[in-house]
Amino acid sequence: AVGEVDLTGLERLIARNGFVEEVAAYIRGGGELHLRITPREPLLRLLTDGRNAYVTREGYVFGAPRASSLYVPVVTGSYRPPFPADYTGDVRAYIDRRKQELDERIAELERTKYPVYRREQANDRAYREFRRKRIKRRWWKGESAEMFDKRVKALREEKAEERRRYRYRSRQLTAELDRIASQQEAERVKQKKLEKSYEDFMKLLTFVETVEEDDFWRSEVVQIAAYTTPSGALEVNLTPRSGGFTILFGRLEEVDLKFDKLLRFYRNGLSTLGWGTYRTIDIRYRNQVVCKK
Repeated sequence: AVGEVDLTGLERLIARNGFVEEVAAYIRGGGELHLRITPREPLLRLLTDGRNAYVTREGYVFGAPRASSLYVPVVTGSYRPPFPADYTGDVRAYIDRRKQELDERIAELERTKYPVYRREQANDRAYREFRRKRIKRRWWKGESAEMFDKRVKALREEKAEERRRYRYRSRQLTAELDRIASQQEAERVKQKKLEKSYEDFMKLLTFVETVEEDDFWRSEVVQIAAYTTPSGALEVNLTPRSGGFTILFGRLEEVDLKFDKLLRFYRNGLSTLGWGTYRTIDIRYRNQVVCKK
């Protein structure tokens, strides 16, 4: 019966497929069930660091369904994107959640400073009160000058000992505050690295989009290998269709200039020297093409 059809459950079931962006199920007059499905259009396929996922231009990631394959650029290599291998969803949303978690951790650490601040204030207050301690000669008890001097000396020794204890407690409290501040700074560094990693990820998407929008490079670039350098920068190598060499593209900066330089080298260099002359073609450096046999 029409009234027994679970439209919400049907939509939920279909939406589990990563290729589905939006789905709407409804019944029209006459008992006809309609499904309106808007598909996702992947830009590339990630096969890096244990991942096997499609990524859209907007940065939406979903696992590659079994027995499915689209003709899109494939990115391989040791590059580690800024999200877990099993993540499905918008990458920007994931980054924002992680940054929010780090903000909460920083705030939690800030709250742990308050008891330390109170102990520090109590230490300062106790020391100030002790420093004001004075003794007077007990004339009414017939105290001798020698006995008074002994009491003065004892008080000075007590003050010296208390000063050492105060400085020791003060150093401990300062060290504890510094430790908490270091933990907070470590969380802030994580935030910066997370944002930088996201920027690199979006640069990779923009790079692939640039390749796909150019008729020549879309057919020439067979594979993109992405990896992270020891300094943390994202770099890529390209496998071309024309020869048996590897193109060391480097960082995803000045992309148009690098492709223009490579195309001129294709036309004025390899067309004369031969497509099998070199093993690697390095275009990472400004105004240079460095080749190795």
